[in-house]
Amino acid sequence: MSDRKKVTLTTLFQKMANGEPITWLTGYDYPTAYFHEQAGIDMILVGDSLGMTMLGYDSTLPVTMDDMVRHTAAVRRGAPKAFVIGDMPYMSYQPSVETAIRSAGRFMAETGCDAIKLEGGAEMADRIAGIVAAGIPAMGHLGLTPQSASALGGFRLQGKSALQAKKIVDDAKALEKAGAFCILLELVPDRLCQLITERAEHCIIMSLGSGPHAHGQLLIYHDLFGLYPKFTPRMAKVYGNAGEVILNGVKAYVAEVTSGAFPRPENYFGMKDEEYQELLNLLED
Repeated sequence: MSDRKKVTLTTLFQKMANGEPITWLTGYDYPTAYFHEQAGIDMILVGDSLGMTMLGYDSTLPVTMDDMVRHTAAVRRGAPKAFVIGDMPYMSYQPSVETAIRSAGRFMAETGCDAIKLEGGAEMADRIAGIVAAGIPAMGHLGLTPQSASALGGFRLQGKSALQAKKIVDDAKALEKAGAFCILLELVPDRLCQLITERAEHCIIMSLGSGPHAHGQLLIYHDLFGLYPKFTPRMAKVYGNAGEVILNGVKAYVAEVTSGAFPRPENYFGMKDEEYQELLNLLED
């Protein structure tokens, strides 16, 4: 899709106004981003979920800014036209507004991403406001927020009770008023997501496992293709079992090398007889 126009905030808000669902996937490297671009994906999230999907951690907490910058820059190179969002890692924004602005600025300067995302509700509204005031588009994240999963009781549905749901509604409005252009709702009940979407005035609402009543959908790329061996969450849909294809391919390679079936002549290069003979003569001199 070389003739594709750059996806901008204007593009996204136009889609929202027209009732066209926004497509969003995670991506963590150049080849994945390239395929996303060719498929015409609207947005790519370089999530701190890479700590689990790419680096093998049990949570997102060990992920550093250096990790995020390296992966986000690779995604930007692979998908120059998609709207790329960099995920602010743990403790890169929580300590203070100044810390948040500096981290967001580094993200933009060193990766060329289009926006940043951070987790948290009303308590993070001043971080959102500071980042936006610095001229950086900022996105919020409510519901299941992996960086605080321990405090939330683990990776489970959020906002099941009326009281919890009310807090998420209030948090969403606080982030919108602070200037967030978009809010991701992860693992909240579908009617709660619908309510927040209907009440949003100048803010795009995206769903991850929160039902169809949002302005668009996000899925984790590794869940999409069966590439995360530990588990597949209920909210995911496997569109192709690439993990099985890869595993079978590696098994076949091991078997062929072990048996001598690989490599065959078409897999390597030869040398002319006269050149080889001259080499032997040179070695004898």
